[in-house]
Amino acid sequence: MNEQALNCINSRIAGCSFAIYPMTDQFVDVITTSLKNVDTSKVWIKTTDVETCVRGKITHVFDVTKALFLHAASTGHHVVFSATYSIGCPGDSDEDVYLSTDDHRLNLNTNNLQQEVAGKFSLYPLGGGNYMNIIYNQIEEMKLHGVKVSSIHYATRLDGDGKLIFDGLERVFTNLESSYSSHLVMTTTISANSPSKKGEIL
Repeated sequence: MNEQALNCINSRIAGCSFAIYPMTDQFVDVITTSLKNVDTSKVWIKTTDVETCVRGKITHVFDVTKALFLHAASTGHHVVFSATYSIGCPGDSDEDVYLSTDDHRLNLNTNNLQQEVAGKFSLYPLGGGNYMNIIYNQIEEMKLHGVKVSSIHYATRLDGDGKLIFDGLERVFTNLESSYSSHLVMTTTISANSPSKKGEIL
């Protein structure tokens, strides 16, 4: 087994590459205010002109990304969150220090934010064969926790409270990573405060 393959197995750093798009002239204020309201001290984070990347334990990566989106959405502006979550290959040892943190979440203030959202997600458990049954099982699990799930082309649609949807995405990601896939990718797009109705084409 080569060194890269070993890195895939041994490195359990989770990561998320994402962008938040506030549909308002005050988009800078929306983003900077959200960042001020979110504690990112348990993750490695870097922002460029294209994206923001967060790396660390699964629990803290989801804690930070959920908090950033919900705080931005709480402004009442139409906000879209587009993200790719990944764990496994390629292994990255530069941020291993963040795996030594405890599991206590730093952004529990998001529990006070009520926000209806709509979204979609796709799962890619790499390196296995019978992945569709795994995905279907995780979708059923999400339904049990209060998220409305429906089929759309090339993805699965999610509707409901933003906290429940992010918690469901984290649960699915964690379950697949721990029981099935050493290299897992999940993409999601989540929208809040959209002026268009569900399924309506403007």
